Amino acid sequence: MPTIEQSIDVEVPVRTAYNQWTQFESFPHFMGGVDQVTQVDDTTTRWKTSIGGVDRGFEARITEQDPDQRVAWTSTDGKTHAGVVTFHRISDTTTRVMVQIDWETESLVEKLGAAVAVDDIQVKRDLSRFKEFIESRGSETGAWRGEV
Repeated sequence: MPTIEQSIDVEVPVRTAYNQWTQFESFPHFMGGVDQVTQVDDTTTRWKTSIGGVDRGFEARITEQDPDQRVAWTSTDGKTHAGVVTFHRISDTTTRVMVQIDWETESLVEKLGAAVAVDDIQVKRDLSRFKEFIESRGSETGAWRGEV
């Protein structure tokens, strides 16, 4: 099972970075291959993706959510994957966002992609687009401060 680990420093306070990350429906604005995310309830999201010409849909359950600290999830159907995003205060105006994703490759193309780190590159690009998105706005589009 491949593991992806990437991080980026964003020039916003930790609260702002965390609040934006809880706005799952905004993910298509900065995540390549993510067409739509629907927040079903406090702990369930429904995803539609188009990656490498393959359209997929799946549900994920938020297993842990600790404001300004972490969001963890696991898939409940479709492709097996799980992950965690943590938020680290570097200064009053800088936050390190760290992502770890574990996922099960299914096809030969996915196995080859994982072997040459295509997935790591994609997550790195997504984090760069998140940085651009949140820094250009200067504030979050919303927030969910509940705990799971």
